[in-house]
Order: sequence, then C-alpha cells, then structure tokens
Amino acid sequence: MMDYEKSPSTIYAQSFAAVRAEADFSRLPTDLHPAAIRLIHACGMIDIVDDLAFSPDVHAAAHHAIIDGAPILCDVEMVGAGVIRRYLSDNEVVVTLNDPRTAGLAKSLGTTRSAAAVELWRDHIEGAVVSIGNAPTALFHLLEKLDQGWPKPAAILGFPVGFVGAAESKAELAANPRGVPFLTLQGRRGGSAIASAAVNAMAAGLPEEKG
Repeated sequence: MMDYEKSPSTIYAQSFAAVRAEADFSRLPTDLHPAAIRLIHACGMIDIVDDLAFSPDVHAAAHHAIIDGAPILCDVEMVGAGVIRRYLSDNEVVVTLNDPRTAGLAKSLGTTRSAAAVELWRDHIEGAVVSIGNAPTALFHLLEKLDQGWPKPAAILGFPVGFVGAAESKAELAANPRGVPFLTLQGRRGGSAIASAAVNAMAAGLPEEKG
C-alpha cells in the first residue's frame, strides 16, 4: 500500500493552508481572499492571483444574489456541474448551450453556439450571477447584449480560456463592465473548474468557514 493522505477534510485543510502560505493576497480586498484561494486550488497555479481583475463590490454582490436565490447562468455544462449544490438555496443553475433552439440561433446569428446560448438567458439575466468558464464568444455576446439594453446581472464571473478571444474578452470586461460587479482572470488562462470555483467561493467561502 502506498502512503498518501486519504482524509477529505485533511486534504482540503492542507491544500488551502499551502495556498495561503505561498500566495500573496495583499492586493485583494479581504472578502476576495476565499475566492482567490479556491481559484488557485482549482488550477494549482499560485501566480494567477497577480492576474485577477475585479470590482471591489463583486463578492458582496454575488454572495447576496446567491443567498437570495438568484439564478446562476453558466456557459457550459462543466461549469454548472462544478457548482456545489449544497452551497445553494433554491438557485436554478441554467445552462442553455444544449437547448434545442441554440444551434438554429447560432446559424441565424452567424456565431458560435456558446454565444447563441446567451440569447436564451434573457428571461433569467436580471439579478443573476453569470459564470463563464469556456467560451470567449459567450462573454463578448453578453457584453453586447448589455450594450443593447438588457437588464443587468448581479455579477459576472468571467473565466473563458484559450488562444482566440479569451484575453480580449476579459480585457473588455475589465475595461468596461457595464456597471456590473465582476471578477476575471486576465490573459489566456481560465476554464470551467475555475469558473465553478468562483461561484462556490461567492456562495460559501471556504469549507472551514462553514464549520
């Protein structure tokens, strides 16, 4: 038998302790420290803390929206799957990428399915928490819809990943969040695990904080 840690609670505690010991959170508001710790824990990269961009009120805005039961809008199923349901109340986790209408919308709009799926958020968007962990086109399209007068979500957690449009979409969010509190990771890095970790942090902080 190999000798390795098997206790889930110990693994969590040691992981978060290692992140705290190795990362410098001094540039972040105190209420964003749990989010930064969860994001680092999700990807294993301490240095992402230096690339986080945010509005100072994003934690309060997202947290209160979640505890008040606001919907959580995700660009892909993997983000939705990573949201820990026991941290939620009666929040609906909405993913429209595989909605039967999405492919037709993408064709008519001349865009990706991920962007077209955002069109189906219209009835859910006001006061929602948006978490994007895959598609830059979804973030771009959301910002376009806000420019066109859509109701505002409570917060945007923007973590699209990749080499085409990811850095640019997040730079646009950071430069002009359209009056919406936001958290994003500048550059190419991101991903579904990070996006769902951000939701979990906004909902519940860290495990030890929940007792």
